Amino acid sequence: MVLLVVAGIAWIALTWRSLGLDTFDEWSLIPDGEQPRRWVWELGLWNYAIGFGAILLGLIVGAHPSTPLGRGNGVVVGMLACFGIGLLWICTFYLFADDISSIWVFGALGQWNLVVGIAFMAVGFSYATKWE
Repeated sequence: MVLLVVAGIAWIALTWRSLGLDTFDEWSLIPDGEQPRRWVWELGLWNYAIGFGAILLGLIVGAHPSTPLGRGNGVVVGMLACFGIGLLWICTFYLFADDISSIWVFGALGQWNLVVGIAFMAVGFSYATKWE
């Protein structure tokens, strides 16, 4: 569980470090020889799908009853944390929508920030189904 979450965070950090705050539309303007880490650039938005997918999958695995987050009070903590992160993600996106390019990860995702926030909330529902 923790390994997947850490791997997802590392993947997103590598993507951001390689490509910066520019949106994917702006990357096509960079000449061929100067594009940062070609394999990262070629994956485009899939980089973020891989990173957030790993984080969310790690959280879903954490909802299994055999893990500390999957039983007892851990379920409530996991559920509320996921709901809170999702809500905070969407609220942050809406609050700074006028100039989202200056915020780490948000600028490159654009409208996909809504999908990220809703996905965190969906993982919260996976914890809610385990709550007794």
